[in-house]
Amino acid sequence: MGTTPSGRQSDARDRDSEGRARNARPRDGLGRPLPYGADGVDRQPEGVVRAPAQSVTEAQELLDAGKPFHAHEVFEDAWKSGPEEERALWRGLAQLAVGLTHSARGNVTGGTRLLRRGAGAVEEWAAGAGGPQPYGMDLAGLVAWARELAGVVEESGEAVDARGRAPRLRGRT
Repeated sequence: MGTTPSGRQSDARDRDSEGRARNARPRDGLGRPLPYGADGVDRQPEGVVRAPAQSVTEAQELLDAGKPFHAHEVFEDAWKSGPEEERALWRGLAQLAVGLTHSARGNVTGGTRLLRRGAGAVEEWAAGAGGPQPYGMDLAGLVAWARELAGVVEESGEAVDARGRAPRLRGRT
């Protein structure tokens, strides 16, 4: 942070074209900031409106590539732009992706909490919606995956391989 000519602190944060604060530092596959100038992975664009099935497909590709942080961004876009009645589902899916992110980073407490919170949200949404499997997703399988992974992370206390532990959003194919 620098100072203005009057001696006040200036806001030296990165900003987007609309003036919103955006960190432009490159990031690794788990979303951790890298030093400016370092080679990072391409960032997921924010605020993209996708068809729900496209969101599921893109998120699965990112999960399969070991990039759960980026999959979370896709789910967050769906949560913010989708129909009100589905927002809790997409928010729960975003929590699952962030839970995997934290678990892969070695944050045992944060990872297990988010995996369990996301599992509860997805399960609650499915129960309230009559148990549908929207967009071909296997919600019961995702809930089971998240709870099982939370137990593994909690018991081992170690980071997990994000790619090796990625869930199958549409079940086993």
